[in-house]
Amino acid sequence: MTLKTKKIIVIVGTTASGKSDLAISLAQKYNGEVISADSRQVYTGLDIATGKVTKDEMQGIPHHLMDIIDPKEVYTASDFARDGQRVLTDIFSRNMVPIIAGGTGFYIDALITPSILSGVPPNKDLRHILEQKTAEELFKQLQTIDARRASDIENKGEQHLVRRLVRAIEVASSPASDKSHGPDELLEVLWIGITWDKDVLNERIHQRTLSRMNTGMIAEAETLHKEGLSWDRMEALGLEYKHLADYLRDRISKEELVEFIERGDRQYAKRQRTWFKRNENIHWLESTELEKAEGLVEEFLKS
Repeated sequence: MTLKTKKIIVIVGTTASGKSDLAISLAQKYNGEVISADSRQVYTGLDIATGKVTKDEMQGIPHHLMDIIDPKEVYTASDFARDGQRVLTDIFSRNMVPIIAGGTGFYIDALITPSILSGVPPNKDLRHILEQKTAEELFKQLQTIDARRASDIENKGEQHLVRRLVRAIEVASSPASDKSHGPDELLEVLWIGITWDKDVLNERIHQRTLSRMNTGMIAEAETLHKEGLSWDRMEALGLEYKHLADYLRDRISKEELVEFIERGDRQYAKRQRTWFKRNENIHWLESTELEKAEGLVEEFLKS
């Protein structure tokens, strides 16, 4: 692969959609390694409640950016983009295929397009002007002021995304911008999304919650607290951990714990659907037709 043809596969979807299973399956067939894009699986000890894949489930496939930081510390999208770029460089150097799999959309976007994390602050006046224009007009303007950035966006098929173009022009127009792109211009990305019928997904969330309860989710949270994870920090980690913290302080019953976790996961799935819906490059596959993913990958890798 040359610098301009480095290829990445990204598997996205809601919580409980089966992203990890598909990523591992594709990695086995196409010399891949998995990069986990989950904002909580980066933390050590947050295993059962986050659904972190086990060594056995990995089936020998290397997984990156899991268990890399103490949960008492804060890990941001900028940290993920920085560490992820190092991982990508390493994977490419060994002629392997990176497969990013996860549900934290902003982390994925930050890794694929680091310029969205630019230190250039929002320019409200400029945005107001730009948002009145069509995508075609914005793209032509970007070509005029930063042809390299425009070419990068065109190569990714994003020249019709107004939000993406507005931010690109905002960054390129700022005196703080050096017009450099880093990894942005080196990558070609195949986006694959897994979608489920809403009722079926809700049942999967229900069964998964019960399974995690039965395999020690409460005990895991109790251990984390005993090892120094504060209640405030546990609450800040969100989703299951917020409710587990309440349960361990006798603020809610076990029945309420299950109910609140499931409700939170359903709401989270809704937010994930909204986030990924913005990306028109995602090839959405029904849960019953995931075999089509192999055809998409084969076509992508040989092109």
